[in-house]
Amino acid sequence: MEAIGYAWSALTTTPAAFAAVGGVVWGILGGALPGISPSITMALLLPFTYTMDPIPAIVLLASTYVGAEYGGSIPAILIRTPGTNAAAATAIDGYELQKQGRGGEALGISLVSGVIGGLIGLFCLVILTKPLASVALYFTPPAYFSLGVLGISVIASLSSGSLIKGLMAGIVGLMIATVGVDPVSGVSRFTYGAPELLGGIPFILVMVGVFAVSELLVQASRPEAKTSGKRQLTIRLPSWAMLRRLRKPQLIGSGIGLFEGCMPGAGGSIAAFMAYNEARRWSKHPEEFGKGSPEAIAAPEAANNTVAGTALVPMLSFGIPGSNSTAILLGGLLIHGLQPGPLLFQRHPDFIYGLYSGLLVANLSLFALGILIITPAVWLVNRPRPFLMAGIFALIFSGIYSIDNTLFDLYLVLLAGLAGYIMRLLGFPFLPLVLGLVLGYLIEANYRRSLLLTGGEHRVFIEDPISLGLLLTALLFVVGSGLRDLRDSRKRMRERDSKN
Repeated sequence: MEAIGYAWSALTTTPAAFAAVGGVVWGILGGALPGISPSITMALLLPFTYTMDPIPAIVLLASTYVGAEYGGSIPAILIRTPGTNAAAATAIDGYELQKQGRGGEALGISLVSGVIGGLIGLFCLVILTKPLASVALYFTPPAYFSLGVLGISVIASLSSGSLIKGLMAGIVGLMIATVGVDPVSGVSRFTYGAPELLGGIPFILVMVGVFAVSELLVQASRPEAKTSGKRQLTIRLPSWAMLRRLRKPQLIGSGIGLFEGCMPGAGGSIAAFMAYNEARRWSKHPEEFGKGSPEAIAAPEAANNTVAGTALVPMLSFGIPGSNSTAILLGGLLIHGLQPGPLLFQRHPDFIYGLYSGLLVANLSLFALGILIITPAVWLVNRPRPFLMAGIFALIFSGIYSIDNTLFDLYLVLLAGLAGYIMRLLGFPFLPLVLGLVLGYLIEANYRRSLLLTGGEHRVFIEDPISLGLLLTALLFVVGSGLRDLRDSRKRMRERDSKN
């Protein structure tokens, strides 16, 4: 009853419900723009949450994530251009239905499956998060240090590209986190006489820069794609007979989304393609897949919307984000002084249950908003790219400037955007960099505390059983990823030799 009271209070005494609806609308529009991923859509909002209360601010960001996962399916179905990475699986059969004049039906299946997946993901989030967080009560400073190392190691090893690039990006993030005042001695470091850097480099600036600004630079360097073909602008909801047919692929997608969402580094795109393959395996009509199968839309859409809920489980329980979007959400929590983990449930239960109630409103409102917003979303997709890019740049700069009213922050965002653009060209992943920056204080502070408590003895990190287990797990991920990269490299060499 106490939990229900907290949830009801959040909905009636704070603007959390309005934030949920607004976040879904913004997420659908952002997800519908090809190249503007959920994380970028959330990053654009992050500066505007700076002055908001914690509950509506985080509900706004989380609801944007929910809306963007559905919004990506709109251009995927209508013009075969996925608005998000996870929507790439939907584009395979969604566009085939659009060519058959059944685009409205495909949009309806995507919406219903997304709502079902989102509600299942929210249920799993409520059930799993608090029990997992209670495990962290047994963590000591060495264990927290090792947990941070494990988080970066897992993300680096599972990121696309080589293990070395992932680890390098994570180390750069840790280096950026050391700018400012030492957490133990209070001595300023790497500020180079700039008083603006005494408080460190805010991760909000780095996130907006590497995600949003770098993507805009990439989009500006590409020729504008020409789209053609008749587009159906109204949703046609599936019939009861169709809903019965879609139950199995929706359950398959939600089950995979539950597992993948709780796994750091997996994310919605992997869950969507795995759901597509499994739905085809268990379908009574596998021959329809690739030719316009409704089941091939339901499974990936249920999967990536389930991930939007279950991806918050490791983030809220341990403070380890498993995707770019949850890294943005973690940044929002830290901005408002909320540290994920068991103490968050003890000290701020009103926030936790307020977040749950906001996500419930977001997933329920997604159904109605998805029907209402399809026409403006398709109109937005077809605007000339220069106008879209200019509008998003203006949104970024106005949001960043409103935080501290200083041009120095704009310079840092542009610098981070340039660095992100170079990282894209060189194939470096973003998430290890952001995670290193976000977890930098956790890793350094607990490392220093551990050494202070033991008089400088590094043995404490292997004498503590939890710390030792986490470090060994990190080592397994790194070694396993290294062996995988080595195997892939040898395979490519053999293929190249066979061609010669």
